[in-house]
Amino acid sequence: MFERKELSMTLFRLPHRRARAVLRDVLLPRARRVLEGDSGMSTAEYALGTLAAAAFASVLYMVVTSDFVTEALTSLLREALSGQAR
Repeated sequence: MFERKELSMTLFRLPHRRARAVLRDVLLPRARRVLEGDSGMSTAEYALGTLAAAAFASVLYMVVTSDFVTEALTSLLREALSGQAR
């Protein structure tokens, strides 16, 4: 019905009723096809996702437990509990 570039250029120029029809007849079916296309990850994708999550968690743990971050959080808590402003 519409090309992608045509659709983006003309959607805002269409009357309200026509824009709703384009949304209902063109955009929503395309979105449904995209979302319903692949129902989940395969085993290899799960393995890579798990590996990436574990790597990110280990890097985050190293950053949070570093001396600089620990000292910054400790001093921030001391200031907050003592009631002194910076």
